[in-house]
Amino acid sequence: MSNLSAFPITAKWPAQHPERLQLYSLPTPNGVKVSIMLEETGLPYEAHLVSFDSNDQLSPEFLSLNPNNKIPAILDPNGPDGKPLPLFESGAILLYLAEKTGQLLPQDAAGRYETIQWLMFQMGGIGPMFGQVGFFHKFAGKDYEDKRPRDRYINESKRLLGVLEQRLHDRAWIMGDQYTIADIAIFPWVRNLVNYYGAGELVGFDQFPNVQRVLAAFSERPAVARGLNIPARG
Repeated sequence: MSNLSAFPITAKWPAQHPERLQLYSLPTPNGVKVSIMLEETGLPYEAHLVSFDSNDQLSPEFLSLNPNNKIPAILDPNGPDGKPLPLFESGAILLYLAEKTGQLLPQDAAGRYETIQWLMFQMGGIGPMFGQVGFFHKFAGKDYEDKRPRDRYINESKRLLGVLEQRLHDRAWIMGDQYTIADIAIFPWVRNLVNYYGAGELVGFDQFPNVQRVLAAFSERPAVARGLNIPARG
């Protein structure tokens, strides 16, 4: 049986199944990337809720795994060379899990790098920009009298949706017929922008029929439906 006692995070979130990959997360757009990936691949794992309400992400135990105090993070007892691997940053985790399982990432070099390109597109563009729209439209920023910051992020989000719209023309998924980690990275954020942030009208979401189509197909996947609610909120 795996022994994870050397990792302080397991003192706060004890592993009931230490032989399984440990997921420390919250069902946010970044968090569900990893839970959806785990559900899609069928890799055994154990999920632990990191509650922002109680500032779990700032606890010494969590910071011992991710000094950047962000979810998600994982601890894989069966990492490279059979040694435990702690890992944070959702994009890095998606890449690691794809390579570990041999799933959801093209095997040919060109396809692999093209997929990683779109993963980076999400991490560097869609995530930060859509998140800012959420702040200025749904949260405290909505009370700012000066709407120029909000409008800047709205316009950039529209531009990014336009890039996606063009990419998805005559394509089932970002990479064509093959569903990949690029889709798992991108569409939780698209879903969040429209549903949770309620910014669909703001960004003219009805002008992006291909994005709508693929978002619907993504949401209908059983692994996605499960992953969107993992870890379960207390």
